[in-house]
Amino acid sequence: MAAAGGGGGPSVRTGEGDGGDGHRTVYLFDRREKESELGDRALLVAERSDFAAFRASVCQTLGISAEEKFVITTTSRKEITCDNFDETVKDGVTLYLLQSVNQLLLTATKERIDFLPHYDTLVKSGMYEYYASEGQNPLPFALAELIDNSLSATSRNTGVRRIQIKLHFDETQGKPAVAVIDNGRGMTSKQLNNWAVYRLSKFTRQGDFESDHSGYVRPLPVPRSLNSDISYFGVGGKQAVFFVGQSARMISKPADSQDVHELVLSKEDFEKKEKNKEAIYSGYIRNRKPSDSVHITNDDERFLHQLISEEKEKDSFTAVVITGVQPEHIQYLKNYFLLWTRQLAHIYHYYIHGPKGNEKRTSKEVGPFNNIDIEISVFEKGKTPKIINLREIQDDMQTLYINTAADSFEFKAHVEGDGVVEGIIRFHPFLYDRETYPDDPCFPSKLKDEDDDDDCFIVEKAARGKRPIFECFWNGRLIPYTSVEDFDWCTPPKKRGLAPIECYNRISGALFTNDKFQVSTNKLTFMDLELKLKDKNTLFTRILNGQEQRMKIDREFALWLKDCHEKYDKQIKFTLFKGIITRPDLPSKKQGPWATYSAIEWDGKIYKAGQLVKTIKTLPLFYGSIVKFFLYGDHDGEVYATGGEVQIAMEPQALYDEIKTVPIAKLDRTVAEKAVKKYVEDEMARLPDRLSVTWPEGDELLPNEIRPAGTPIGALRIEILNKKGEAMQKLPGTSHGGSKKLLVELKVILHSSSGNKEIISHISQHGGKWPYWFKKMENIQKLGNYTLKLQVVLNESNADTYAGRPLPSKAIKFSVKEGKPEKFSFGLLDPPFRVGVPFSIPLEFQDEFGHTSQLSADIQPVFEASGLSLHYEEITKGPNCVIRGVTAKGPVNSCQGKNFNLKVILPGLKEDSQILKIRLLPGPPRRLKVKPDSEILVIENGTAFPFQVEVLDESDNITAQPKLIVHCKFSGAPNLPLYVVDCSSSGTSILSGPAIQVQNIKKDQTLKAKIEIPSCKDVAPVEKTIKLLPSSHVARLQIFSVEGQKAIQIKHQDEVNWIAGDVMHNLIFQMYDEGEREIHITSALAEKIKVNWTPEINKEHLLQGLLPDVQVPTSVKDMRYCQVSFQDDHVSLESAFTVRPLPDEPKHLKCELKGGKTVQMGQELQGEIVIIVTDQYGNQIQAFSPSSLSALGIAGSGLDSSHLKTTFQSIPVINGRELQNPLIVQLCDQWDNPASVPQVKISLVKANNLKLTPSNQQHKTDERGRANLGVFSVYAPRGEHIMQVKAIYNKNTIEGPIIKLMILPDPEKPIRLNVKYDKDASFLAGGIFTDFMITVISEDDSIIKNINPARISMKMWKLSNSGNRPPANAETFSCNKVKDNDKEDGCFYFRDKAVPNKVGTYCIQFGFTMDKATILNSEQIIVDVLPNQPVKLVPEIQPATPAVSNVRSVASRTLVRDLYLHITDDYNNHTGSDLVGAVMATIKGSSEDDDTPLFIGKVRTLEFPFVKGSAEITSLVLAENSPGRDSTEYFIVFEPRLSALSRTLESYILPFMFYNDVKKQQQMAALTKEKDQLSKSIIMYRSLFDTSKQLLDEMKCQVEEAKLKEAQLRNELKTHNIDIPTTQQMPHIEALLKRKISEQEELKKKPRRSCTLPNYTKGSGDVLGKIAHLAQIEDDRAAMVISWHLASDMDCVVTLTTNAARRIYDETQGRQQVLPLDSIYKKTLPDWKRPLPHYRNGKLYFKPIGDPVFARDLLTFPDNIEHCETVFGMLLGDTIILDNLDAANHYRKEVVKITHCPTLLTRDGDRIRSNGKFGGLQNKAPPMDKLRGMVFGAPIPKQCLILGEQIDLLQQYRTAVCRLGSVNEDLNGQLQYLHTPDMKKKKQELDEQEKNLKLIEQKLGMTPTRKCNDSLRHPMTDCPIPPKRMRREATKQNRIITKTDV
Repeated sequence: MAAAGGGGGPSVRTGEGDGGDGHRTVYLFDRREKESELGDRALLVAERSDFAAFRASVCQTLGISAEEKFVITTTSRKEITCDNFDETVKDGVTLYLLQSVNQLLLTATKERIDFLPHYDTLVKSGMYEYYASEGQNPLPFALAELIDNSLSATSRNTGVRRIQIKLHFDETQGKPAVAVIDNGRGMTSKQLNNWAVYRLSKFTRQGDFESDHSGYVRPLPVPRSLNSDISYFGVGGKQAVFFVGQSARMISKPADSQDVHELVLSKEDFEKKEKNKEAIYSGYIRNRKPSDSVHITNDDERFLHQLISEEKEKDSFTAVVITGVQPEHIQYLKNYFLLWTRQLAHIYHYYIHGPKGNEKRTSKEVGPFNNIDIEISVFEKGKTPKIINLREIQDDMQTLYINTAADSFEFKAHVEGDGVVEGIIRFHPFLYDRETYPDDPCFPSKLKDEDDDDDCFIVEKAARGKRPIFECFWNGRLIPYTSVEDFDWCTPPKKRGLAPIECYNRISGALFTNDKFQVSTNKLTFMDLELKLKDKNTLFTRILNGQEQRMKIDREFALWLKDCHEKYDKQIKFTLFKGIITRPDLPSKKQGPWATYSAIEWDGKIYKAGQLVKTIKTLPLFYGSIVKFFLYGDHDGEVYATGGEVQIAMEPQALYDEIKTVPIAKLDRTVAEKAVKKYVEDEMARLPDRLSVTWPEGDELLPNEIRPAGTPIGALRIEILNKKGEAMQKLPGTSHGGSKKLLVELKVILHSSSGNKEIISHISQHGGKWPYWFKKMENIQKLGNYTLKLQVVLNESNADTYAGRPLPSKAIKFSVKEGKPEKFSFGLLDPPFRVGVPFSIPLEFQDEFGHTSQLSADIQPVFEASGLSLHYEEITKGPNCVIRGVTAKGPVNSCQGKNFNLKVILPGLKEDSQILKIRLLPGPPRRLKVKPDSEILVIENGTAFPFQVEVLDESDNITAQPKLIVHCKFSGAPNLPLYVVDCSSSGTSILSGPAIQVQNIKKDQTLKAKIEIPSCKDVAPVEKTIKLLPSSHVARLQIFSVEGQKAIQIKHQDEVNWIAGDVMHNLIFQMYDEGEREIHITSALAEKIKVNWTPEINKEHLLQGLLPDVQVPTSVKDMRYCQVSFQDDHVSLESAFTVRPLPDEPKHLKCELKGGKTVQMGQELQGEIVIIVTDQYGNQIQAFSPSSLSALGIAGSGLDSSHLKTTFQSIPVINGRELQNPLIVQLCDQWDNPASVPQVKISLVKANNLKLTPSNQQHKTDERGRANLGVFSVYAPRGEHIMQVKAIYNKNTIEGPIIKLMILPDPEKPIRLNVKYDKDASFLAGGIFTDFMITVISEDDSIIKNINPARISMKMWKLSNSGNRPPANAETFSCNKVKDNDKEDGCFYFRDKAVPNKVGTYCIQFGFTMDKATILNSEQIIVDVLPNQPVKLVPEIQPATPAVSNVRSVASRTLVRDLYLHITDDYNNHTGSDLVGAVMATIKGSSEDDDTPLFIGKVRTLEFPFVKGSAEITSLVLAENSPGRDSTEYFIVFEPRLSALSRTLESYILPFMFYNDVKKQQQMAALTKEKDQLSKSIIMYRSLFDTSKQLLDEMKCQVEEAKLKEAQLRNELKTHNIDIPTTQQMPHIEALLKRKISEQEELKKKPRRSCTLPNYTKGSGDVLGKIAHLAQIEDDRAAMVISWHLASDMDCVVTLTTNAARRIYDETQGRQQVLPLDSIYKKTLPDWKRPLPHYRNGKLYFKPIGDPVFARDLLTFPDNIEHCETVFGMLLGDTIILDNLDAANHYRKEVVKITHCPTLLTRDGDRIRSNGKFGGLQNKAPPMDKLRGMVFGAPIPKQCLILGEQIDLLQQYRTAVCRLGSVNEDLNGQLQYLHTPDMKKKKQELDEQEKNLKLIEQKLGMTPTRKCNDSLRHPMTDCPIPPKRMRREATKQNRIITKTDV
């Protein structure tokens, strides 16, 4: 144990807990004698030291003998002994050495304390913002916090509880101060230390804290909870003192202590400690003797000497002295003394006056609350102190409520827990003409003053107005910002109750709670009161005579209110009831019902209809007679009411004719009826009557005079005369609110067809010395009828009537006509103008004012134009003047014409000439000019001849006009071409056309050519002679097949059937010219002959006319296309035919064993033997007769074939679909005869992976031994499956046949989405995504087509930790429209979708809506959005606008401190982290001058490094004595200089204000700070309103789009004869859809022809399927014969590529025939638009019978139309189908006369081959059932397709209606939101803030922010306008933000 040095400075602690290294530091004050040292001694106490060792150490340190007697105590005078040593002597404790425990302190001491805030500061700091004002000054509530502490401190006083608030505003006694002093129990030094700890409430003061509420016990319940337990949270006192001032001095003395403890907390001390880096929450408590004020040395606190001197007389006390009082608080406390003391009297009303309040008592009762004395005194220099006791205040609100109440209703509310609420409701009656409910200055009940002008009725306002009923008291003290509107049982009822509705507004109330209800720390608001009171479990009971009574509170209250109304309300009695009316002149809510009465009884007087009355408090006062009385409500008969309205007919009625309605309360009850009557009579005679008009200067205007334009009207002198003929200038009398001056208004009115128009309007007033006078008028120039009107009007209102009667007026009517013509202009001409074509020039004449005039004199016009000769026929006079028949001739050089200036002169006019600009075009055609000029022209047959033609007018200009067609007609031979050329545009062209081709020309032939213009008969034709020479070129090529001596011609496109593998020999060809002469084949001609079946041609054979042999393919699947072509310079000829291989004779049997190839003796061979019959080349022979199949047998040594069975083929079925036919079982005996055994159970045996629906159904046989198992739907994996039918008969199992099912994948069932996009693309913020291509893949891996694009969607959201599921607010996109260059059908594209503006990781997912509940989603695509291009330099945090001066202080010159600048893109994303460079800071002014301020170092520019995307500017300081103009705005421009960037980035500009004066700079700095806060708030508001407006505009667009879509779909439905009603749309649509879908399903279920041949599994998109499945045919007969005709091809699989065909070939070991489309020669395919052969050149060659039609035209293709046309075009060619064989033979016989006849089929099943052969089995189709299902299916009925269209349209319409409703609802919601009081309030706040900002900027001398120079100000980028897809979400967020932040 060792002693540290003494001294008064604070100790330095070396560690936590008990000091460093286990030691404790103790501070000792030796106060045994007066001469003891003043300071303290620091003593180190070892960790394990005891009291004896400690005492010895004290003696040693202070040099005291160990035997000397003294005591060691704490500052609370607790003696330290062995027993309490460890718990009392803690680290940092202050101790006294005294002679005895009760010794007086001879000199003061200082005790070290810490008052770190308690952790509750963090926990509860957000409960309420500091002293929220609610529109009131919060200072009284701050003072109330200090009074709360005093009430708690004095709660145990037995005598008077005195609380004083002293306001020291006397400058002679020091600076202003507020002192709150009480005579409570005081505080020890430890309790004072605890008081300083923030948030240390009385519930948390435990452990080390010695509480000023030690051993806290909740007070016992007392009436109104007036228990003084209201100092609570450890917050209010500290908040209050620092709200009032800057420093607080706490002085306290406990009752049992000799010492006074004093603690000073000040803002200045905190700042000083922070600056010196000392512990902020530490200090000293001064412990001294009472009345010792030696430490008060500052003159600012002189008043403290008096305050401290008063301590002697006090046993215990606490004083809170606040200094540094805010100036605005001083003004408020002085100027509003009565107001805030009244508020305090309201807050503590029940503490001052007791539980019953301030009642008017006849005798002064003595109660327990008369001992609370709260006194407030104000001391000012030179004034008598103002002293008031709160008990003396008689106008606080609770006193007013109590003293105006006639009766009261007391109740109690019990809430869950211990919460108890006492309540009282008071009734304030209506007395005659007023409500007695008191007015609260904080809640003015009247919207207008009573003296306002009431021209219309006033609905009697409710007594309470908008105020809530209940004020709320907590532990007896008012909680000012919480009030309770009402309870269910005291709210006005919806239906009329026992008492009138207005009685509910005559009640006030108060609620008294205990401390079981939470209040905010500053005791301004309840946290949960209303919520608990309005809980359904809250129980209300009535208090009668102090006893609780459980009864229905609502019934009790209603009866009490009725009783009050009947006892206390003094009202008006309405009598002589007339009826109920509505009043349309009032607002809609108050129009009715109104009861009308003829009389009232009021305050002892009766007022009746017809009685003369006068009003009071109206402006002007009304005199009149009563018409009726109004009372609002549905009344019947006599009734009492608080007020109503009276209807008064203004008197005298002859003058006014006006009815006024005023409240009854405004009737003057003191005026006599005679006085009203006399006033009415006096009014009549003194009103103006007529006008007197004179013309002092001549130019009199006579009535109905007609005057030329511009004639002046003379000056007018007017007098106003009354009935007595007296002149007057004012209205008589003063009783209407002052006499009104009369004015005379002059108006000149022009009457026109479009209405009357005032052209002159003047008002003259009487000047006393001069009369009413109007000057001369000379500006009346317009034509028409006029009225000059003189009207007397009132001075202020300009009204021309007074009291319903018109004031005097006079009207003079006159007319103005036009003058003589002085100038002219051209009217509307009729172009075009052409050479030699007469045209007219209309003329328009005007007088000098521009009015239309007429030509009356003779005049000779003169024309002048350069290069033209002009003449005219005549000029007409009168209203329509025209120069007729003007003709121009001369050269114009081109078809487009030439511009001329035509000067027209009319001698004799003031302005006699005008220039007319015209464009003169060539005239109409007059002759043709044709080149060459020679008359005879020579050409060869087969060539064309060109002519050069020109069309000329009469002046030989090349001319053009519409439909100028030149024809050249050739004659002299048939079928000659007609040459035509259009010269409409240029007038000249080359006339040519097709080659002149004359058939069968043998020698030269002469032709005539006539060139003419058919449309111009007056242009002479030109004729030429043509000599035509014949041609000798090859014209025709023919192929023949020589068989023996016979040559058979093979025509073009013939099909030749030949045995497979054979060779076609003896093919020859011949060529002919156009004269049918055979052409000798020369070597040159042979070179030009090509064949396609062999590359090598024997030239010698060609010269002999022989073609190479054709090798026929060995496979019947291969057809050979053979073509012979000849081509030279003149002609291109070809002849082609197709060789079809036919199978040869049967030669081979192919067998394949399926299953095991070994079998044991006596066992049956498992598996099947598949047998195929082929010819020598392996071509399968399809058709056999049944007899030939019976010859098929199997034999082998020892082989038993007696059990040989023929089995069914596999039945193909698509997974999930139904079998085509029902499954029927027949019981048979052992010889296969049908067994008619009924009631035999039938069951199906199958594997588990084969599911059939319906399943598990019991079936039994009928009387015939049959059982119909029905049609099954099959669900199984892909491949072959088997099932077997079994029967149980006589307990034996009968096994039926095994049925094989081939399960095919469903090509229409979607299983996944395939997404393709550029995976290497990078996505920049705000950019565009790459294109996404989406396909829906089915079970067979093919793309599903014909999908509605609306079912495909794209969702995007920002990735978060909440999982991968898309959130509810994920952004949704729809796919784009298909472009022309897109891939095949079934691909959906998402193009040009916007990348989000903010960087981050986003997730994209595509979805396909399968039905209402199921969505097929793609795999999620994760994309990283990167920052966009660098654009601008911005600060990390927007700094405040600096205000600086050029003085010595660095702080005053600092512009910027710790500014971080970053580079961002357009969307405020940080970017450019890889950039390195510099940022230049430059000071600039708004105008170029030399006084720009300079940085330190007298430089204007500084450079800062820019690294890793940011620059750090630690400080920017102006130079001392820097130049610059005072009160001027300058700008710091931060310019980035980055060499790596080619583009210039936008600089950041920071404005600042410069001052030469320090004080001004400080004031302006404060203003600048306020300006920045306002600017920030305005930006937030504007962003909110801009976003709302954009969203509103977007919603309106969406509504318009939805309406348009709905209208379009409605019109489409009308075309389908579907009308949708305007009401009940959705139910109607749903019912209609249900009916249509039902009809469609029924149609689909109807049996129709189908192909049972199993289709080939597609597997990929390159496989189209078998030919039998590619087409459908509606007609049954046609389907039968075409299916049979194509029987050998029906099983063939069509593929798009040879590779796919080869793959199928390999998979089936060559058994499946395939047809790749890329191997078909397209040129030989037929033209599907070609007419039938019996049409020649579009004309019917013969009339056929039997309805011929191309077989291909009967086919319909469900899918892949283009590919199917290729396939069936090749297979069917030009095959024609007719009714029967006779019709077919007739058709063929006629067709072969003109052309080749294709194969003919008949609907009866016959075939005539293209070579004419018919008959035999091979040309006769078998019946339909013999085709074994290899038949084309029937298409869906047309009605089904129509229904499908209608269903699709209805579904679209349903969606459109829902969409329209949704967007309308959104729009209405947004509109309502924009008109909410909250939004209106925000708009008002924005306007106010903008006004304030403007004022501040004017004070600062800054450029207004809205008008600042764009080059010097940074644009506001904090709140960019959100893109379309984010607006809704932004607006929702804004709505939330504005409730809290704005």
